[in-house]
Amino acid sequence: MGYSSHNNRKPFEHASRSSHHHIINDADVLGLVHRCWLPGQEALADVAANATPQQSIDNKIGAIVAVDGGYTEVVARKEYPSATIAFFQFGLLLFKVSDLQQLSAQPFIAPEDMAKLKNLERIKLALPTKNLRFKDGTTLVDTIRQTIFEFFVKQKIEDSTLIETLAWFVFQQFRGSSRPPALGTFHLGQNPHARNEGVDLNETAMQDFHFTCPRTGKPIYLTDIFRFHEVIDEEHGASGILGYLGNVIEHLLIIHLLKTLLAQQPSALKKILFIKDGPTGFFGQTARLFEPMRQLASHLWDHHDFHLVGLEKSDAFVEHAQHIAGLLHPSTALILSNSYIYRHILPGNPDSPDPYGSTSNYGHKVIFKTATGRMHVISIPSRHLHLAPIAKDLPNFQSILANVAALQCDMYDSAIVPVALVNKLVSLADHPSARILQKFAASQVSR
Repeated sequence: MGYSSHNNRKPFEHASRSSHHHIINDADVLGLVHRCWLPGQEALADVAANATPQQSIDNKIGAIVAVDGGYTEVVARKEYPSATIAFFQFGLLLFKVSDLQQLSAQPFIAPEDMAKLKNLERIKLALPTKNLRFKDGTTLVDTIRQTIFEFFVKQKIEDSTLIETLAWFVFQQFRGSSRPPALGTFHLGQNPHARNEGVDLNETAMQDFHFTCPRTGKPIYLTDIFRFHEVIDEEHGASGILGYLGNVIEHLLIIHLLKTLLAQQPSALKKILFIKDGPTGFFGQTARLFEPMRQLASHLWDHHDFHLVGLEKSDAFVEHAQHIAGLLHPSTALILSNSYIYRHILPGNPDSPDPYGSTSNYGHKVIFKTATGRMHVISIPSRHLHLAPIAKDLPNFQSILANVAALQCDMYDSAIVPVALVNKLVSLADHPSARILQKFAASQVSR
């Protein structure tokens, strides 16, 4: 890394323009590059043959719930020591299918179309990410832990808070009397107050949604199960947790609505499709939460019904979907197997005994080509992950395809109306939103 210039008094040190030959002529470098393998780009003649046809069904879905979120990280102070803060905004929207079908026929969404939105819920969160802490002298790690906990405690939707929903979800209280006693304990791999030491969080010992550290007597928050304290660095900050935190909150908003419906109107579950922006999984430090999510989905399928789909907009799977668009017939869906993913999309072992995403996903990925030729990458929950999943492994498979196809729009590639609308309402653009938030943060943070 070259030297930078401070106060513009001396020139920048520019990188050498000839040093590359030391790398490309190195025997070890050449050996490593030759050992590497990329997924094949050859034509996939068997794609159409392996696709599942979309079938006509009696669509019982009468309402759509769409959840999306966005965040931007801004500089609260530019001069030394520089500091940053992140601002999140989440949208939770309920639509009638009849309204959406009218909007889906329009290439653009006009301002008056926004009047069709029902029960708009905007949820906001500010999170320090670097060189900021509370005034009581806590560290950055403890400031972030406390901020996330307070957000879950204070965020109330309908008649309950997100922290109540988190406890209901993590300890699988939805199972009622059939819940095994062992599920009343959650093992936290690293105690936030005792590095490299785990701790059991017993539901019976929980008071006001926190526990007492057996070593220090300090509080361990229920939200510490996200394990962000393991990866936050006091010097380099917490930017790396933002995407994972956003995914967790989006999931918890859906789970919160499921909990509310189970308590108030369980019969309505079979008529609602939940749409989440992004895949059906928990990632990074939060990956363990995929298991209670799978258990919740199975419980709902056993006793009621449940329709959930994740819509993916940009990743290797979306790029691959565009690559094979000409090979798939309209109104067909390609359910991706281990072998297919690791041969054509991602580096990996196609003969692996573990299904793709077995430690993070609670659903399978599907490439869907609608009757009009639009390509979608969707994720559909499953009771278990399979090496080579088929349609019957994905509950409500045909119903989900039918509704994704019915809700498509022309605003963006692979867009569907609910996600396009909620994204339009909660996304934070670089200009002017980020600049305004930066000025707001710089003016409000104490010096």
